Amino acid sequence: MATPHPGGRPKVRGEDGDRPGRDGYPDAHVPQGPMMSSEARAGEPSADVVALMEADPHGCALATAVRDAGGGIVDFTLTYLNEAGCRFLARPRAELVGRTYRELWPETVTDGTLPLYRRVVEQRVPAVRTVYYDRTNLTGHFEIRIVPFGDGFVARFVDLSKLTMGSQTEGGTRLYDALDAAFDGFTLLRAVHDDSGMIIDFVCDYTNYIGAKLAGRTVEELIGHRIVADFSGDGEVQLFPYLREVAETGEMWHQQITAPSTAPVWELKAVRVGAGIVAVSYRDVTESVDYQRQLERSAAQARAAAYWTSALQAVTAALVAASTAEEVYQAMGTVVRPSARGHGLAVLLIEHGRLVLRYHAGYEEHVVDQLSELPMTHPYPATMVAATGQPRYLCSPEEFAAAQPDPMRAISGGGRHAWAFLPLSTAGQVLGTLVIGYREPRQFDDDERANLVAFSGLAAQALQRALLYESQLSIAADLQQALLPDPLPALDGARHAVRYLPWTRGADVGGDWYDVIHIDADRAAVVIGDVAGHSSQAAATMGQLRSALRAYAADGYGPADVMRRANELLLRYEPDAMASCCYLEVHLRDHTAIAVLAGHPPPICWAGGTAEPLDLEPGPPLGIRHAEYVDVTVPLPAGCSLVLYTDGLIEDRRFTVDQGLAELCDAVSSAPTQEPGGLLDHIVRANVGPHPRTDDVAILVLTIDPAPTDN
Repeated sequence: MATPHPGGRPKVRGEDGDRPGRDGYPDAHVPQGPMMSSEARAGEPSADVVALMEADPHGCALATAVRDAGGGIVDFTLTYLNEAGCRFLARPRAELVGRTYRELWPETVTDGTLPLYRRVVEQRVPAVRTVYYDRTNLTGHFEIRIVPFGDGFVARFVDLSKLTMGSQTEGGTRLYDALDAAFDGFTLLRAVHDDSGMIIDFVCDYTNYIGAKLAGRTVEELIGHRIVADFSGDGEVQLFPYLREVAETGEMWHQQITAPSTAPVWELKAVRVGAGIVAVSYRDVTESVDYQRQLERSAAQARAAAYWTSALQAVTAALVAASTAEEVYQAMGTVVRPSARGHGLAVLLIEHGRLVLRYHAGYEEHVVDQLSELPMTHPYPATMVAATGQPRYLCSPEEFAAAQPDPMRAISGGGRHAWAFLPLSTAGQVLGTLVIGYREPRQFDDDERANLVAFSGLAAQALQRALLYESQLSIAADLQQALLPDPLPALDGARHAVRYLPWTRGADVGGDWYDVIHIDADRAAVVIGDVAGHSSQAAATMGQLRSALRAYAADGYGPADVMRRANELLLRYEPDAMASCCYLEVHLRDHTAIAVLAGHPPPICWAGGTAEPLDLEPGPPLGIRHAEYVDVTVPLPAGCSLVLYTDGLIEDRRFTVDQGLAELCDAVSSAPTQEPGGLLDHIVRANVGPHPRTDDVAILVLTIDPAPTDN
């Protein structure tokens, strides 16, 4: 700030001057003991000068130069301050007069104040500056006039609010204070005319503190400056036509605008308050506008989420209700296609190394003919999706054409202009590709893509379930069921339940089997086994082994002898075959069992709330020469349950036996019931073991009746 300085860095309009050194002065050597010049010491103000300054209603100060040994000015000493100046600074004269600026206001060394005073004294040229203060005891707009006086200067400082609004009232001061405390920016602009009277610019006569802050400038940088000439290229220039119209017509202007460089949103209001005078109020409404936009985006997202949730529910319900492949296809065409907002749908499945069209809706006949059967090397995007399991989205006919660069092999897009190619994938297995076409080009946002993939996943699950169901109804399934015993004999003291879960399709048949053999009133044999391979020969071998085991058990052979004889039979009549088997001879009255394993995983025994594999001696599979088998007797507590199963339940090439056994034990332990049928259903629903399955599964549950309770 100009003299006197109230402390703190002033907000001033910059002046050209010497470049300050470290201490604020241009390369000046400041001696340890700077001295007041003899001229300054003798330059005390005369009585007339003192009387003149005391009569001034505004602050006046007199300062003399402090020079170093070389004569350079390094500071100023305040030698006189009138009563108005003391009130201005809110400090008594005794605390100020006689002290240097460095002592009173150290910041003047670096804020450009002292270099300005030195320039006035050295060049004998008066200077004027406008400053704005925001201090605890000093706030407002002030004009400082500095004139050389002897070896120093006289400074006169004027409160512009009182000068502008009139010194006879406090209204002006209060108005300035109120404007500076306002939330909104406020600016008064005065029109600048050319020789013809046309408005060519505006000069800022006043702006409040918040207005300058919102504009990213200081008050001093705005007051007295032209908005076009001094701020060329800024937002003020773009506002000029509107401000000129307000000044010329008197019509109010009110609008929200976005700054081009920083993108804040401003609400501005401009009115004419006098001839050529325009008052502008403005505020930064970016936060409220952003909030409103966020609300609108949130509402749109909520509407989209509600739509996709409803669509997902409809698709799920339709696909769950479908039990055959034809019903699944119909659900895709009537529910999935409209839910995905598509206009065409095609289902292509992988069969024998080719992609075969199994269902279509909304497609032209010539496109259907082209899609009927495609090699997996064809450039049509559905083949790559089926091979990789990754979806692909084409948003325009140009992208569709670019995906098939060879026009001789390209599949026609028909009347569609955008496509979603979605993998029919479930549990890591890709069945084929679901294609949804759209009449108009479209951009697939993240939410839409996620929901389309969800639709295709549900469709794949339903389709796989339907195909498996139909497989059970095939001739091979009928043959396999015919080779399994039905019904199994009831036992006195135990209950049982069985499930057979076929995996093979078409003419392939598995070799899994189970059996319960009634030996006598106290004994029964419980058997489960698996012949290696999936073929009619495997099924025939399974039938022979099942019959042989029944015969040996009926003849009274113990479990180890039964296994040994079955192994000899297999080596004699089916030397290339191999099978695994678990055989338990259950003694119902003694609650024990004699067990033998032939290359088969051990049964799981549940007793007392804990499920774990039986500790049995493993033996080689059937079909191995010189194989030896060992009987192991295990206790069967009343109320316990045994779970016998084939290896397809717990393992394949991707899933270890240890993982499968752990999951099976967890499923048996967590079952809500030990009733054989309920326990078996729980195991199936728990999805134990590898998925998707790659082998048939047979499961047999035997529950020993609990001991009778005393009345």
